[in-house]
Amino acid sequence: MADLSGPVAGTSTKTAPLNRRDSLLDAAGTLLAAGDVAGVTMESVASASGVSRALVYKHFGNRLEVLAALFERESRLLHAQLTRAVADAEDLEAKLRALVEGALAAQASRGATFAALLNQGGRPTNQRAVQRRRDRATIRYFAALAVAELGLEQRQAALVLQQWRHRPTPEHAAELADAYVAFAMGGLRRMSSA
Repeated sequence: MADLSGPVAGTSTKTAPLNRRDSLLDAAGTLLAAGDVAGVTMESVASASGVSRALVYKHFGNRLEVLAALFERESRLLHAQLTRAVADAEDLEAKLRALVEGALAAQASRGATFAALLNQGGRPTNQRAVQRRRDRATIRYFAALAVAELGLEQRQAALVLQQWRHRPTPEHAAELADAYVAFAMGGLRRMSSA
């Protein structure tokens, strides 16, 4: 996983401006979670935060900037959460399981939020590139573990591990996690014994 040293919004000691900005994003997130995507306006964020509209405009130029900042923050927090879960696991199999189960849990808990943000134009233009970099770093990380644990060639390990990008359905989350980990570990072990 990519190194996430440095502060992550919402998880560290913050200065007053960052506190205010995060508080405004928290209000926007609460409005979004209530199912009122169109209701996330500069006025509603100000009202929910108990501040003036002018203060919201001090931090964000318009509604789309609020939604984009919320998308970036949620994405960063999710990445940090998955990174911690993987780092806490002991070996390749446990790390794969932590990643898959974490991704499935995130889909269940945050999928609607990300979908609403995407639907409202809240995905920043650079976010796709950020996610691609994270994905490549994740593949490299797991491939290096497979090389170290199973003696595979880097190219073989990366090829098998790229399959993690499949989009799961919430109904089959537990089965998918078991199937994926079994598939990945079986494929990697088979190649290491060949």
